Amino acid sequence: MLNKQLVALEKKLGVSTLTQIIEPFIQEQGIELYLKRDDLLHPVISGNKWRKLKYILEHALALKTHKIISMGGAYSNHLHALAYAGKLLGIRTEARIRGERPEVLNPTLSDMLNWGMHLEFVSRSDYRLLRAYKAYDTLPGLQEGEYWLPEGGAMDLALLGVAELIAEIDLDYDALCVPCGTATTLAGIVSAVPNDKQVFGFAALKGAAYLNDEVKSLLKNTACHNNEWVIQLQYHFGGFAKIRPELLQFIQQFEQTQSIKLEPIYTGKMLYGIYDLISQGYFKSGQRIIAIHTGGLQGNRGFSS
Repeated sequence: MLNKQLVALEKKLGVSTLTQIIEPFIQEQGIELYLKRDDLLHPVISGNKWRKLKYILEHALALKTHKIISMGGAYSNHLHALAYAGKLLGIRTEARIRGERPEVLNPTLSDMLNWGMHLEFVSRSDYRLLRAYKAYDTLPGLQEGEYWLPEGGAMDLALLGVAELIAEIDLDYDALCVPCGTATTLAGIVSAVPNDKQVFGFAALKGAAYLNDEVKSLLKNTACHNNEWVIQLQYHFGGFAKIRPELLQFIQQFEQTQSIKLEPIYTGKMLYGIYDLISQGYFKSGQRIIAIHTGGLQGNRGFSS
């Protein structure tokens, strides 16, 4: 049974609705496109952040953890959500952050600090070494009561929370689309969808073909037999957190026509890719596509003038 603190937190979450995206060229192609609004779950622990953390936090609480240590970049949605959740649950948090400490902390880092997270900045080479530690008890030097959480929450337990997303969809569909950072959310979705559904990931970073192996590794301990998943690698716009004018123009136009906020790191890139694939006739006429809005709108602060 879920920890009572997590039950109380979950009861405060908003509802992730399905919104149809009405765009003339999409309807002309005979396609129906819906957006699952996980961004509406919570202003901080929204989207896949809550879903990935849910059962990880349950595990940590069951172990009587007093500190969770994790890793991420200076605008990490994952660390931002973890710091907030740690404050709510009374668990200390610590972050290993890629790169040198800036003279002035950005809004994301400032939030994390204000929520009690200890910030430790590490070199990019040391940061890469941290990726080798995949399980909660594998980080060298861990003390009793400390819990290691890999980058982006990439643990088997994260898949359980993501999988619950599928049960919420009460509309028949042909394909699900999701942005990919660590591809943990993609793995969780693949683990839960029926075998007749296609799943498409959209990589947010350059040179992300290795994510295929990451997904396979995450899925190896599940009962998943679904092989209908593909990671689209061509919509990274130069790399992680890189943007180009055409992406920003797309996001601006989407927000004006659909009245839905996007961010350019994950969901913006995915939707740009979906629109592009639809225009190329990649999807068959008559198909219904559901795209997942994974939240993370706080990241927009890194692109404001």
